[in-house]
Amino acid sequence: MGKWPELMRRWAIPGAIAVVAAAALAVWLLRAPAIEVTTVVRRDVLQTVVASGRVAAPFRVDIGSQITGTVSSVPVAEGQVVKAGDTLVLLEASEAHAAVRQGEVAVAQAEARLRQLRELQLPVANQALRQAEANLANARSQLERNRQLYQSGFLGKSAFDDAQRNVEVSEAAVESARKQRDTARVRGSDYEVASTALDQARVGLQAARARLAYTEIKAPVNGTLIARDVERGEAVQAGKVLMVLSPAGETQLVLQIDERNLGRLKIGQPALASADAYPSERFAAELVYVNPGVDAQRGTVEVKLRVPQPPAYLRQDMTVSVDIEVERRPATLALRAAAVHDASSEPWVLVVSGGRATRQPVKLGLRGEGWVELLSGPREGEQVVATADGRVKPGQRVRAVPGA
Repeated sequence: MGKWPELMRRWAIPGAIAVVAAAALAVWLLRAPAIEVTTVVRRDVLQTVVASGRVAAPFRVDIGSQITGTVSSVPVAEGQVVKAGDTLVLLEASEAHAAVRQGEVAVAQAEARLRQLRELQLPVANQALRQAEANLANARSQLERNRQLYQSGFLGKSAFDDAQRNVEVSEAAVESARKQRDTARVRGSDYEVASTALDQARVGLQAARARLAYTEIKAPVNGTLIARDVERGEAVQAGKVLMVLSPAGETQLVLQIDERNLGRLKIGQPALASADAYPSERFAAELVYVNPGVDAQRGTVEVKLRVPQPPAYLRQDMTVSVDIEVERRPATLALRAAAVHDASSEPWVLVVSGGRATRQPVKLGLRGEGWVELLSGPREGEQVVATADGRVKPGQRVRAVPGA
């Protein structure tokens, strides 16, 4: 019985200290300002181009030339039904054919130069190196024999000096032959020059073939030609509308996109659209056409999207808003964009840990609508101050409140 009160007194003081510490921590946390936080999660991050336009049903495709040229043939008539890939207009192509032939000759010459390096110059250089090395070995042996004769008094100094010079000349010959061999090998200077020349020739041939392809203007989709404004012998300019094609059985969205976004657009990109009259209803669309010309006055490019399954309420000339998906990062580490400070220069966030907001630099990847991809920084599940409005300072104690 005497030990029990003693044990109680021994543990009473530490227990009281722990209770006081817990109470102090609770008071400290309650006094800290409540700050809304957001969590680092894995999700898809989408980057979109947003634009407005109108509904065209059935839609029309303006057919134009991508190059300047003279029309040699127009094998179709207004009102004719055509299939995708049918020839609509032919431009005079003799110059383009000559450019392709010239490109093919340049590629053949560059390939022949590479074969010459591999099959002739390199083997010859290897043989010359082996011969030079053999000459050097022979000169060194002769020098050693002459040294012994010279030291024994059976050979004059002049002959001995000649043997030394023969070794030096042979060494220089070996070094020269080795450099000749190295330049002809893969990654050698001669090989790199020849390889670069071949690459340039292939690019030139590709460009010539592309220009030749532009001389044949084809139907992009099945449909009916509802307008034709071109005749044989006419000189046409790039971007000028020559025909209007009405594809069969599809609804189309016609948009004006800021020309600064032109490089981000690709045929086949998916999109989500909504009519202004029905803003809560969204439907799928697909980018199918980008006008080759730019509206100089407005600085825009006309694009067209097809609607595979148009909703019943869509009407001709309805105003629509469209988000075109130009890039996607599936299941990537992501954070709400509003939480990032200095996103355009040296981005950072405030990570909430241990009741304090700690500054941490981040590296951003794709920047989507409301979300950004995190390449480095907080890990999945960590909490970050939700807004970068400057009200919370690095090192400040906070009480985290989960946001939306």
